[in-house]
Amino acid sequence: MAPKAKTPEPAHGFHSYEFGGPFGTAAITFGLPVLCYVFTFVCNDISGCPAPSLLSPKTLSIDQLKTEVGWPEDGIWGLGSWKATGWTLAYYLFSALLYRLLPATEVEGTKLSSGGRLKYRFNAFSSAMFTLAVCFAGTIAQGAEFPVWTFIADNYVQILTANILVAYGLATFVYVRSFSVKPDNPQHRLLAAGGCSGNLVYDFYMGRELNPRITLPLIGEIDIKEWMELRPGMLGWILLNCAFIAKQYRNFGFVSDSIVFISIVQAVYVLDGVFMEPAILTTIDIINDGFGFMLSFGDLVWVPFVYSQQTRYLSTHPVILGWLGTSAVSVILVAGFSIFRLSNSQKNTFRTNPNDPRVAHITYIETKTGSRLMTSGWWGIARHINYFGDWLQSWPYSLPTGFAGYMIVSAGTQAEGAIKMLDGREVVQGPAKYWGMLVTYFYMVYFAVLLIHRDSRDDEKCAKKYGEDWKKYKSIVKYKIVPGIY
Repeated sequence: MAPKAKTPEPAHGFHSYEFGGPFGTAAITFGLPVLCYVFTFVCNDISGCPAPSLLSPKTLSIDQLKTEVGWPEDGIWGLGSWKATGWTLAYYLFSALLYRLLPATEVEGTKLSSGGRLKYRFNAFSSAMFTLAVCFAGTIAQGAEFPVWTFIADNYVQILTANILVAYGLATFVYVRSFSVKPDNPQHRLLAAGGCSGNLVYDFYMGRELNPRITLPLIGEIDIKEWMELRPGMLGWILLNCAFIAKQYRNFGFVSDSIVFISIVQAVYVLDGVFMEPAILTTIDIINDGFGFMLSFGDLVWVPFVYSQQTRYLSTHPVILGWLGTSAVSVILVAGFSIFRLSNSQKNTFRTNPNDPRVAHITYIETKTGSRLMTSGWWGIARHINYFGDWLQSWPYSLPTGFAGYMIVSAGTQAEGAIKMLDGREVVQGPAKYWGMLVTYFYMVYFAVLLIHRDSRDDEKCAKKYGEDWKKYKSIVKYKIVPGIY
């Protein structure tokens, strides 16, 4: 009898379900794309944000609602188009060509459980700058009518759909292909512990293969997870913001300080991330997580389309901050950035050189495992004080939208406090005021939930690792993230 083929084992054994297990991941897999469409239609440039009918649910008419939100005449099929899909795929191809053609730095990743190391080709920053330079030149030549900006604005829903389909398709491809991973293979293909539960839905979401790679004609080998993490979606976030700035100018004949502020802050965040591309090799995404729908959808849809909701809103309802408002939001941004950077720097210094004069005064608990848990300094204020700083940095994304919400009324209405569009229509807050915050402030709330979830995962991990020492540590450092509150 022939011996049975050896089944490859994940880098670390499967532990337990996350995100609510199969039911939770199924809800996320099919629910988040729907949520993206809800944001798109509920907050629109046809009737308002939210659509007026939603403010009067007792008299709500589906036909009227469809008209107000700009639902396609040919129904669900109108959510996509061959033209938008083609140009979206062309964008991915262009990014892949830049990956291959531009000068790059080749770096070895961290040591894998198989004992080998994978090589990575890094030039995301130069690729992003090249793309932005082309768009800048086009904007100088054609202004707000630059075809890239008008195409994005006119085909936003269809471009969203194209990227959702790419995310599903990519997740399906890597899931099916993961079953071809052989033990002790020379390519160092590995399975991820978190995506090998045996449940199809759960593993599809979490990702079975740790480091899926593909070799394309002319392009060469691409590490799918690393490439998707920092290229099409992150740069797409900047491009969407730029398209909405141009749209605001076409709508009103001016550009508000609020949309410029948010776009600059987010661009700096993105460019800082791609500039520090090699740092991604030490993140949990690369080291532990498989590549499945969670990362595919997050990288290609959630980041660019959800994180740009504020500029999308402002393209139709400008908010003027003035120097006082801009300064106030800037103070919050600097405070959050300072807490985040200083706390992480202090932790890194303490770990690498505890005798450094900058951290020599730090008190700590020596655990039975030999680790030292800091109980003073930044880390004596809260167990994840860096999360608090990170969350504060999300506020300037939303605060410039103010008490969001607007209605678009016909030309000649002469509504009090209305902002007139160049086509004569008027934008006024009216009864929609505050309701738009459900969209523009969603990122702040979502990010808080994300950080709380991360904290709970870390707490569970540390409780298992440190035992009674962790309980003692928690009795000294009582707050999790927000000092004095949580």
